[in-house]
Amino acid sequence: MRVTVLASGSKGNCTYIEGDSGAILIDAGLSTKEILKRLDEAGGKKELIQGILLTHEHSDHMKGVDVIARKLDIPIYATHGTLWQFEEKRKSDKPVELKPCRKDEPFTVDGFKITAFSTHHDACDPCGFLIDESGSRIAYCTDTGMISEKILGNLKKSEYVILESNHCPVMLQNGPYPIYLKERIRDINRGHLSNIAAGECLKSLKHDISGTILAHLSEENNTPQKALDNASEALCGDCSVSIGVALQHEISATIRL
Repeated sequence: MRVTVLASGSKGNCTYIEGDSGAILIDAGLSTKEILKRLDEAGGKKELIQGILLTHEHSDHMKGVDVIARKLDIPIYATHGTLWQFEEKRKSDKPVELKPCRKDEPFTVDGFKITAFSTHHDACDPCGFLIDESGSRIAYCTDTGMISEKILGNLKKSEYVILESNHCPVMLQNGPYPIYLKERIRDINRGHLSNIAAGECLKSLKHDISGTILAHLSEENNTPQKALDNASEALCGDCSVSIGVALQHEISATIRL
C-alpha cells in the first residue's frame, strides 16, 4: 500500500491510497485540476482510482468531490448523513454514483476493505476510516474534537495512523480568532484535536503502530515544529514510531506499508 497526503488543512484535504490493483481517495477538498496536478507530482495514477471516501460535508473536504467523481467516473462512499448533505449542497444535476456506508460495518472497494467509524465534529454524520489492503492497515482520523475509546480501538487495529493535530492550545488562546470560534475549535464534541490531545492518543498507540502522519494543522494556531515536538515528547522519543507532518500547500512524502 502506498499513501500520499496530497493536501491537509482548512484550505483543502485529499489523500491518495494505492494498493496492488487499484486506488482510492479520501476526501477531495481541492479543485479537480489541483488534485490531479498533485496526484501526478506524487506519482499516482488517476486511472487506478476506484472511489472517493468522504469523511464529512465541510467544503475543505468536499469542494472537488462532485467534479472529480464525474470526471473519473467513480462512486462516492460516505455515511447516509454525509451523502444527504452532499446532495443538498451540490450545484450540478449531472448524475453521480453515491454509495452509502454504515459505521462499523466493513465494505469493499476493489481490493480495499474499509470500515467507517464515528468522529466528533460539527457535521451531520462525520467519520474516519480504517483501511485494510493485502494485510496492511492504515487509519484516517481528522476533524474530531476528541479521541473516544471507540475511536482509539479502531486506531489500534492499524499499523499507521493519519491523525489530526490541529492546534496548539496556547497559540489558539492568544491568537486572533473571535471567542466563539476558539470555543468551537476547543469543543470536544464539535471541534478539532489539539496537539496535546493528539499526543495523548499517540502515547496510547505507540506499542501498536509503526508510524503516524500529523494532519489538518492550523496555519494560524499551530506550526509543524510544535506538532512534531509534542508528538515526539508524547512518544518519549521512541524511534520505532516514525512521525511525519502533512502540509497544506505541498504533498507529503509517500509512505509504503
